[in-house]
Amino acid sequence: MSTVNTIYRSKSQEKIGFQTNKKINPNKKIAQQNSQLLVFDCPPHIIGRMSIVGKKESQGPFGKYFAKVEQDDKLGEKTFEFGEAKMLENAIIGAVSDAGLNISDIDLMIAGDLLNQITSSSYVARDLNIPYFGMYSACSTMTECLTIASSLLSAGHFKNIVCATASHFATAERTYRYPLEYGCQKPPYAQWTVTGAGSSVLSTEGEGPVITKALVGKVVDFGTNDLNNMGAAMAPAAADSLLTLFAQTETEPKDYDLIVTGDLGKLGSDILRDLMREQGFELGKNYIDCGASIFSLDQNCYQGGSGSACSASVFNSFILSKMKEGVYNKVAYFATGALMSSTSCYQGETIPCISHGVIIENNGDDLCYWKN
Repeated sequence: MSTVNTIYRSKSQEKIGFQTNKKINPNKKIAQQNSQLLVFDCPPHIIGRMSIVGKKESQGPFGKYFAKVEQDDKLGEKTFEFGEAKMLENAIIGAVSDAGLNISDIDLMIAGDLLNQITSSSYVARDLNIPYFGMYSACSTMTECLTIASSLLSAGHFKNIVCATASHFATAERTYRYPLEYGCQKPPYAQWTVTGAGSSVLSTEGEGPVITKALVGKVVDFGTNDLNNMGAAMAPAAADSLLTLFAQTETEPKDYDLIVTGDLGKLGSDILRDLMREQGFELGKNYIDCGASIFSLDQNCYQGGSGSACSASVFNSFILSKMKEGVYNKVAYFATGALMSSTSCYQGETIPCISHGVIIENNGDDLCYWKN
């Protein structure tokens, strides 16, 4: 099937019934062994988006870019958990509406969150009655969702897919750390979980930026076992994925208008800069971290924001707005995730981390081989 990387079919595949009605791109190279890079034959468009945040997030540097601000952390529901689910549902409905579509036009929903067994996403999928893939990659869930969606759309399996993630300060604290009533003081290297949700509608048709490539991350663990020190834990994973991107695409930081990491925070992004510098790559002014940027210093959020909604809300507001304006034409978006649980951390286990990435460009259907 003409999809990512694996372009040519062998005769043995045809003998066992492997069929496709798409053209095979003769100019496409066979994927190298162990390649983590996905190159999409027909890059999907981002045709709709929605970002929702809480009051605290709206008071930060990106405040004016968020589409909706919730003043009530429970969104009128009985619990924070129900409020998070409602926020995720509103983000999905808002993105679909922004795309000029109805929920019935969506072929697949790919979503995730931070609650146990991604319950917020599953309840929303139940209520919206959409075919559903539940994803969990901690705070890198949004780029994982975008990667899977782009692969399925490029292969021609679906027409419209909605991707979404959500997180909530109150729900994350009692899921991963302590009940809010406990009043536990945070160390200075901790981060503040973003209350918000972000959603993107990807389609094989329409207008908007396209996702041309994706990079599947590897799990990296440098031995950090402090569940508050996520920036230090995740930075090596971000470095590993960025170094792989530069190696497998033969590019360097200056080839991108913007390089974005998910939620390393101030400490984690400083560590990432050091790790990249040691390998000969300087992350300059075209690099930002959503966690380090979403809150201002006077908001007392320690090292900055975290949570699966951190980069998702910034991506679906500030970044895509700047791409629409033409300020950025080529963006490397690498969300980062700490794949921990409260059980593993309290048992003294270290924190395995991962960073998935997508490349978004302001190009159109001229990149779609099999449509031409």
